[in-house]
Amino acid sequence: MQVPTPQSFRAALGRFATGVTIVTARADDGSLVGLTANSFNSVSLAPPLVLWSLSRQSQSLPVFHAGTHYAINVLGAPQRDLALRFASRGVDRWADVAYTEGASGAPLLDGAVAVFECFNRSRYEEGDHIIFVGEVERCTHRTDIPPLLYHGGQFYTEHPL
Repeated sequence: MQVPTPQSFRAALGRFATGVTIVTARADDGSLVGLTANSFNSVSLAPPLVLWSLSRQSQSLPVFHAGTHYAINVLGAPQRDLALRFASRGVDRWADVAYTEGASGAPLLDGAVAVFECFNRSRYEEGDHIIFVGEVERCTHRTDIPPLLYHGGQFYTEHPL
């Protein structure tokens, strides 16, 4: 084994298949914020906690850092283009996006396979990212749509073995 370079570390991480999420919030000025993230996982069942991380370089960081609530939308296979749009810069991410407003004001994306409405419980500065721990106040899920998966720089959907 060798000490990882940023490139080799990223390549090794890419071998771990993940789901794909869009984390959404409403800024203090009422504008909508959202970004694609695959750094999402559970922390605790009691209380219900999840985490995700965001680059310190993200333009959305001030909204998520200062905000009290956000939603984590787990994407379904038909939402690949939405994942790409919310990962892009210089585009109107919200153009023609169907959503409903959650209890805390965060947008809940139509067609998501699961949605977690979270209170922004804690933040941890680690390396070049901020880790957000959210306390899940509400969640929903559906089983009629396969999930969108990400592995090795490509999108997939599930195929039972």
